[in-house]
Amino acid sequence: MMVAHWHIQAKFGYKQTVIDLLKEWMAEIGPQTGLDVSKERILTGSVGACESEIVSEIHVANLTELDGMFAKLAGIKMHADWGRKMSDHVVSGTNYWHVYRVVD
Repeated sequence: MMVAHWHIQAKFGYKQTVIDLLKEWMAEIGPQTGLDVSKERILTGSVGACESEIVSEIHVANLTELDGMFAKLAGIKMHADWGRKMSDHVVSGTNYWHVYRVVD
């Protein structure tokens, strides 16, 4: 099992908007990729992290599953439209991924 974190920084005053857009993605787009979005969580900066940082956490079996999600996203028009809406509310160039292996 692996846990993937997508980190983004919300523009000042838009944190809740970004959270709402991530929830929209989880409800409408994520299921189209085949991911089990029921385990997805949204995390926000608190102590030791920027308050504007928002993390989308997804659980995948392995890197192949994560790569499959990326491949499917490329063909989902709704995802492209969602990305344009999201870009208005995040700081450009701040998005990045961390992928962790779960140790049993």
